Amino acid sequence: MIDGHMHLENGPLTKEYVLSFVEAAKQKGLDEIQILDHTHRFIEFEPIYEELKQYEVQKVWLENKKMKFKDHISDFIQLMEDIKKMDLPVKVTYGLEVCYVPQHEEYIRKVLSQYHFDFIVGAIHSIDGILYDMSFSKELLWDKYDVNHIYKRYYELVFQLVESDLFTQLAHPDTIKLFNIYPTYDLLPTYEKLAQLLNQHHMKAENNVGCYYRYNHQDLGLSDELLKVFKKAHVQLITTSDAHQPNDVGSYIKEAVQRIESISLDD
Repeated sequence: MIDGHMHLENGPLTKEYVLSFVEAAKQKGLDEIQILDHTHRFIEFEPIYEELKQYEVQKVWLENKKMKFKDHISDFIQLMEDIKKMDLPVKVTYGLEVCYVPQHEEYIRKVLSQYHFDFIVGAIHSIDGILYDMSFSKELLWDKYDVNHIYKRYYELVFQLVESDLFTQLAHPDTIKLFNIYPTYDLLPTYEKLAQLLNQHHMKAENNVGCYYRYNHQDLGLSDELLKVFKKAHVQLITTSDAHQPNDVGSYIKEAVQRIESISLDD
């Protein structure tokens, strides 16, 4: 039982706060947790968010993030190394969730090369400078651009992320669906290409249930079609809650594991 994606972003970088996640994991019967934070917490990554600031609503959103560009990566690493030395009831590893922006790939590579992490999660949160998963995203993106174009561009970016070889884990591969807006073209070839790339680049894919309980999407993680493609291709899957507070640690992990095991590969 592993929860491979949870954030400290709504609290301080203290042992007490981290241990509240550990205790929650113990109460949920988990064996292992992966603790991370978004790169927008860290001063070193601020340059990769410049494109978002071109839109006033996104600039305001970044400026209003309580933990935005507040801490140094080295402080996070030191805290987590101290945590790992403790006698804990569950295994704890740590990493980052990196917002992959192709034009900043070399900058991201340079920053990451200066540190060691147990894992590094790559995520697509924006499409050419526009966030796709916020309340204001409808006006900025979904109501303005063709849905097929949005999906095609999203998966182009996901492919680039995987091919960069910067990451060990792909965050929420199909979270682009969170508003229940879908393209008119068949996504199966896209999913099959993604599975092939993940295997080629030795990356795990998340079965992330965040969309289910945070955005009320009906899928408990990956869509049935994508989950089936990943299973057929033997893509390594990891169950993740995307918890942003201790109470959400381990949410629906047991159910997600059961779903992965039970889904039929028959056509």
